[in-house]
Amino acid sequence: MPKLEIIENADNAAIAQWFAARLKAALATTADDIAITVPGGSTPFPIFDILAHEDLPWHRIAVWPGDDRIVEEDHPASNVGKIRARLEPVGARIVPLAEDARPPHFAIAWLGMGGDGHIASLFPNTDPQATDPHPVRRLTPDPLPPEAPFDRLSLTIPALTDSDEIVFVIRGDDKRAIFEAAVKGEHDLPVARLLAAARHKVTCFC
Repeated sequence: MPKLEIIENADNAAIAQWFAARLKAALATTADDIAITVPGGSTPFPIFDILAHEDLPWHRIAVWPGDDRIVEEDHPASNVGKIRARLEPVGARIVPLAEDARPPHFAIAWLGMGGDGHIASLFPNTDPQATDPHPVRRLTPDPLPPEAPFDRLSLTIPALTDSDEIVFVIRGDDKRAIFEAAVKGEHDLPVARLLAAARHKVTCFC
């Protein structure tokens, strides 16, 4: 288990400022562009709205969704469409997922977590493995969430942990309990498998 820092009671603005500072630090270590991966779902988009106003060289940042529903970008369920709408206007390069994609090393992997312990679209029924030879998988959650009944593309555990650091943003006491149990190795849900495979710092806004 890597070094873990839990930050409590941070609002969206504080998380956006923290993320901007980490991006600046990553950019300062290299003259090359960097890549990050970010989640979908309802939690991150208000943070993206704030982050888009941060003074960053966005043209040097490639943004990959950690997962996406297999729908057109203009569909309301599309993660990449919503990410593009927020971060492409300020200059970020948005990279849609594809089954044959070859994700880069990420400066930061930002993840959410579901109430069943899933991360990205690595649901418990998909049996994600830390040794998966594929960086991207096409998956079918079971059960399919009624609000988004679509197959998914998802980065795998090896692709997500190929990063300098990992950050979670988790809302709610129930989810925090699942996360903390994963840290202690008390279950084998996807989030626990990822944490066991991670080798760099993990920050959790809970």
